Amino acid sequence: MTEQPIPAEGPATSDAAPEKRRIPLIAKVYGVLCIVSSVAVLSLAAFLAVGYIWTFVQGKVDLNIQTSAANLIIFIAQMALFVALFVLLLVLGINLLRDRRRGAAQTAEAAAFVTAGVIACDIMLNGVSNVGIPILVVLVVSIVLASWLDPSLIQERELHRKLRDMEAREEAEEGTLGLDKTGKGYITLNFFNLFWIFTVASIIGLVIETIYHFAVVNPGHFQDRAGLLFGPFSPIYGVGAVLMTMALNRFHKAPLVVVFLVSAVIGGVFEYLASWFFQFAFGILAWDYTGSTLFGLCPDPIAIFFQGRTSTYFMCMWGLLGIAWIKLLLPWMLHLVNLIPWNWRYTLTAICATLMVADCVMTLLSFDCWYERMAGNQPTSAMEQFMARNFDNEFMADRFQSMSLNPEDATRHVR
Repeated sequence: MTEQPIPAEGPATSDAAPEKRRIPLIAKVYGVLCIVSSVAVLSLAAFLAVGYIWTFVQGKVDLNIQTSAANLIIFIAQMALFVALFVLLLVLGINLLRDRRRGAAQTAEAAAFVTAGVIACDIMLNGVSNVGIPILVVLVVSIVLASWLDPSLIQERELHRKLRDMEAREEAEEGTLGLDKTGKGYITLNFFNLFWIFTVASIIGLVIETIYHFAVVNPGHFQDRAGLLFGPFSPIYGVGAVLMTMALNRFHKAPLVVVFLVSAVIGGVFEYLASWFFQFAFGILAWDYTGSTLFGLCPDPIAIFFQGRTSTYFMCMWGLLGIAWIKLLLPWMLHLVNLIPWNWRYTLTAICATLMVADCVMTLLSFDCWYERMAGNQPTSAMEQFMARNFDNEFMADRFQSMSLNPEDATRHVR
């Protein structure tokens, strides 16, 4: 029996399962660009590796000091991420050309995470202003593709249209939209859900940390614990919540001890990596648990092993937060997000996501310019002069009261 071709448009196309629909031509063109770009990424990685080896041979990298050793580790990590990005772009291009919608969406999501890692390493090595435009384009397009091709989001958009046409809003009113109907997890891990998890958790985390500092760390003293230039957000809690949700989504019914241990490990490791990034990228020290003890009896081995970047006490705090998030707050958050009217759902999310990205970019730029000024470098570019006028050292110290900046702790000053 001969298989009938799928028409380019018409009822058959609209009725086909989302994961089996043909990918638009423009996405296939990008697939070709992905394959070409993968070769360019590998070539760039090889070029940078040769350049770094040459710098080392010339004696310009002194591995006897801590920051240069960290510089080498960051560079090696970036090379590994470049290789991973090469593979992902190649696979993404093939998936797009072969109409593998679900595979393309998953590969694009992975490529977005790896690209973010490459950018983070580049910031630590060279600063924010030296991050290349092409790598930023890859990041943005990967995020857009992951959301655009995701079959679950396509089904949600179609449900939106049906609800609007039929005015059957029972599921929306019950607050169950976004639940994973396959039973594999609690919620669908798409961009819409993960973005609002990040946003809500960033606000909740900031409130918790502010209250904790006011009541426990320095009783009666208010300190601004914000982590972004604008708004009441602490992104470390937002990212932590996203990571916990992704790791525990399939195990939301697991025993509390499992949720606690997984959350503690994820939170502790992420806290360590975040501290590492801020110190070596900008010379910023946001927290330091050096000298922590276990119940005042003996030195904390976790704090010692992780060089004061996390501790047993705060890993336990992450574990408790993970339990509260997965067992209590996530269902509440899903209901809260479902209060967004259908006709505003995607438009509002797109606007808020754009503003959040702009806030994050502005924050990184302000950190970069703060570092340069503290290092004794006068503002020269238009962007640096703008930052110096509007977000000077006094403003930055007041806005980020929990942070201290020492240029000597960064890795860039040794290059």
